[in-house]
Amino acid sequence: MENKFTLTGISSVAMHTTPKVFPEYAHLTPIYATSTFTFDTAQQGMERFMGEDKGNIYSRWGNPTFKVAEETIAALEAFGLKDENGNQLQLKALLHASGQAAMTTMFMSNLKAGDKVLSHYSLYGGTHELLHKVLAACGVEPVIVDMRDLNKVEEAIKNDPAIKMVHMETPANPTISCVDIEEITKIAKQKNLIVSVDNTFATCYLQQPFRYGVDFVFHSTTKFLNGHGTAIGGVLLGKDLNFMKTKAWKWHALLGGNSNPFDAFLLGIGMKTLEVRMERHCSNAEAVAKFLEQHSAIAHVNYPGLDSHPDKAVAQKQMKHPGAVMSFELKGGLDAGKTFIDKLQMCVRAVSLGTVDTLISHPASMTHFGVKKEERESYGITDGLIRMSVGIENIEDILNDLEQALK
Repeated sequence: MENKFTLTGISSVAMHTTPKVFPEYAHLTPIYATSTFTFDTAQQGMERFMGEDKGNIYSRWGNPTFKVAEETIAALEAFGLKDENGNQLQLKALLHASGQAAMTTMFMSNLKAGDKVLSHYSLYGGTHELLHKVLAACGVEPVIVDMRDLNKVEEAIKNDPAIKMVHMETPANPTISCVDIEEITKIAKQKNLIVSVDNTFATCYLQQPFRYGVDFVFHSTTKFLNGHGTAIGGVLLGKDLNFMKTKAWKWHALLGGNSNPFDAFLLGIGMKTLEVRMERHCSNAEAVAKFLEQHSAIAHVNYPGLDSHPDKAVAQKQMKHPGAVMSFELKGGLDAGKTFIDKLQMCVRAVSLGTVDTLISHPASMTHFGVKKEERESYGITDGLIRMSVGIENIEDILNDLEQALK
């Protein structure tokens, strides 16, 4: 049964985007744990391969469990947005095995040897290495500038016609720096450049990059979209539906970065509570950031909700809330940071982020280990920097654990 009315809330969209009747009238999307799909006749098989019959063929190319997750994410990213004709924005999503796989499909389907991609100096370690080690080896050169300075963005694009794509990560990992999606997109579109945004930290609940005219958005769905740390995944979304269904899909299928039915099922379950989780994540994070900034043992806190953060105005402009991730450094540097991490009793020592429990990690030795020390430190990722993904536990317990570990 199709909806007879327009859904007005993001939680409703997350739960009811695909109100289809499944086999045996299953309430939730079944896990279609099958590598291949059968044909009734030879003719039907031929028609599917020719695209005349839209039925499933092989799970590397598509799967009903993937489709439900893809349609849900597309609806969330497009929620309340209009296209250039004033109609509801339509997006196509491709579910991947990881955020890295989704990003690889995006770059490889849009760039060729001799092209350059302009990006920010503060990026997730995996993105940094993908740009500098994998794409560079394929003849695609990264150009890195401080994209918080719009003059530097404009100058780089103006002086280098080889730049074909602008890629943003905002808030960035782990410095939590923010760049202006709208203004950078305006500059890029003057030269008809492709624009992409990593929306993992903010999620489509806090930030919708397609509002500002970007071409692609991707997420590591492992993080807040799943929310429970149960499955690795990634998704690439695009507004050029033909490109997404043809070239992007072809690269996706040939690179082999497809998801799997179980992880897609877990992602679908996680997204149903995205709004309520993000509300608690964010309110807790705000309290934690204020607590840490006032603590005598803390040298500084990177959180765009604080007046001390240089990108607060940008965050306020494009995000509903500053988010749930922050980084900070103790006055005692690396040694004090290690002692603090070791003394935690409830907060969890682990990489990744976006799970319901609070995670603490050390970027220099973990997520950004593959980035050269001098390069890392020039980006503000010092040896003493600690990243914290604030969970949805009771705030009193989070603060109490931090307090006792900082003594």
